[in-house]
Amino acid sequence: MRPPAPCRFVIAAALLALAACTSAPKKEPQAPAPGAKYYKDDGPGETPPSGLETLPDAVPRIEPLNRFANRPYTVLGRDYVPATTLRPYRERGIASWYGRKFHGEKTSTGEIYDMYAMTAAHPTLPLPSYARVTNVATGKSVVVRVNDRGPFLHNRVIDLSYAAATKIGIAEKGSGEVDVEAIIPVETPTIAAAPALPPVVPVPGVAGPASPPAAEAPLSVPVASADGGFVVQLGAFASNANAENFLARLAAPIAAIGVEGRIRQVGGLFRVFVGPYPSRDEARRTADRLRDALGIESTIAVH
Repeated sequence: MRPPAPCRFVIAAALLALAACTSAPKKEPQAPAPGAKYYKDDGPGETPPSGLETLPDAVPRIEPLNRFANRPYTVLGRDYVPATTLRPYRERGIASWYGRKFHGEKTSTGEIYDMYAMTAAHPTLPLPSYARVTNVATGKSVVVRVNDRGPFLHNRVIDLSYAAATKIGIAEKGSGEVDVEAIIPVETPTIAAAPALPPVVPVPGVAGPASPPAAEAPLSVPVASADGGFVVQLGAFASNANAENFLARLAAPIAAIGVEGRIRQVGGLFRVFVGPYPSRDEARRTADRLRDALGIESTIAVH
């Protein structure tokens, strides 16, 4: 027996409500209503702090990847396989942002989301990691720490914090075309300080020794480690097996342009590189050849 018209409307409304509750991803803002300035139930907060345009970028550093946030997952019928190593990545697409609706909630890494920090959500970049996001229209860019998953709708490539979106000029519009480029942190070698000289104790009747010459000012450029030179880093991996597999896939293509890859362990990561080269410029020339001939993105590191 078919229900009367009023009942069908009630049932239909109930089904729509149930669908809304079960299908909406946690970190995806809804499309803006006609004439609305911000996404539904979201926004920058009533009293955002001043000076967000000059807020410092996130500072990339080596961090252990989250144990749980980099597993494959499915959202809205689509499968996602996050990267489990730090590696070159670049993509152009539409960025959006999320704000007060999720401010103070847990991110995918279990950290607390702060809409006024330089962070972002990405579907597949390893968590945590770092990326440079550049507004294609203006050239403004920001370095963010990626510690959350999303966005999953409207073919968006990254979801920025409100602060990051403000800094590159897309907060008011709600979205904008950007370039996203992964950043692989590189350790900067340091020189251990020389041990302090013991104090000179004056002895009656004996002239004291002459004062030692003043130490030279420290160099203003990075100083290479004992190995010396610069390398072109192609990737960094948590396990040696993954590094070897990556190098095996690259061995033939890079050999065709006259370079050979190697692996070294630095800071708990297995880094795939070519070189070393005596100067940063020479390493950069090799990096340009790899990019132009094979489409391989890389970074320059001190060897």
